[in-house]
Amino acid sequence: MANPVPMAEIWRGDFLESVHHGHAVICDDSGQIVEAWGDPQAVVLPRSSSKMIQALPLVESGAADAYRLWDEHLALACASHNGAAIHTERVQGWLDHIGRAEDDFRCGAQEPRDIEMRNALICSGKEPCQIHNNCSGKHAGFLTLNRHLGAGSEYVEISHPVQQACLEAFEDVCGEESPGHVVDGCSAPNFAVSLQGMARAMAYFAAAEERPGVRAEAAVRLRRAMVAYPELVAGEGRACTELMRAAQGRVALKTGAEAFFIAIIPERKLGVALKITDGSTRGAECAIAAILVKLGLLDANHPATLKRMNAPIRNWRGIETGVIRRAAGFC
Repeated sequence: MANPVPMAEIWRGDFLESVHHGHAVICDDSGQIVEAWGDPQAVVLPRSSSKMIQALPLVESGAADAYRLWDEHLALACASHNGAAIHTERVQGWLDHIGRAEDDFRCGAQEPRDIEMRNALICSGKEPCQIHNNCSGKHAGFLTLNRHLGAGSEYVEISHPVQQACLEAFEDVCGEESPGHVVDGCSAPNFAVSLQGMARAMAYFAAAEERPGVRAEAAVRLRRAMVAYPELVAGEGRACTELMRAAQGRVALKTGAEAFFIAIIPERKLGVALKITDGSTRGAECAIAAILVKLGLLDANHPATLKRMNAPIRNWRGIETGVIRRAAGFC
């Protein structure tokens, strides 16, 4: 990824201590670039920022309706959740509802990010299971689609009908052929694409009401579910949840591992994709907040914004020692 630009800076007193560089693209509903920083053709791995695309086959196939899934289920299908009780109880209920068990998952066990749940497991002497995995909602969606299709149990294999459906949807909404895939942290395939392609896909979701067909209808349902249940998409204290609340339903947001971020903006029919090249989450959160402030979708002085952009850095005694802010010339 050549020629990234400075997006977020760490200042300690009068000294510029660190700089996070990256690439970002804003696309309109025709897929054209409205604004870009760095290289819009940089090939990226969107990681969990692509979950709403991976959930499209769940809805458009009729599986979601066949198993009477609610918007809460659809939000979880797009989630990288904290593993809190509000997440795990719903995922367990979803599995029960479709006649599947935790052993049917292929995402792997993960210690929950939620401190209350983590402490409860420790105190009870229990080990975390696959339901605690931050991707368990996505995998519940995969299992639901898989049961609807009547396909084999190894649904994360690239040749499996579930993943082939995901690939077809991914290439369609991105408007380009993926150059390949990797195995993600949850063992599912993650497809590479240009940054513009990912922004184009998010613009597809943003303007889906004006598009024909069941895929567009699925995109609308998934986007609306994310905005309706921001606490399920991530969790308390997380940027996706807090910034969606701060934007008051005007934006759907999703982070991805290694400092990826997307935004879906229906009122402007815009899609945003962003990648910080050093993989720093703090850099990605600062940069996406800066873009949303620039677009008039976030108040720069909202506490959720100030937590990520112009945010104080404090030491262990609570003394303010520095600040993270958008880089000069960015946004």
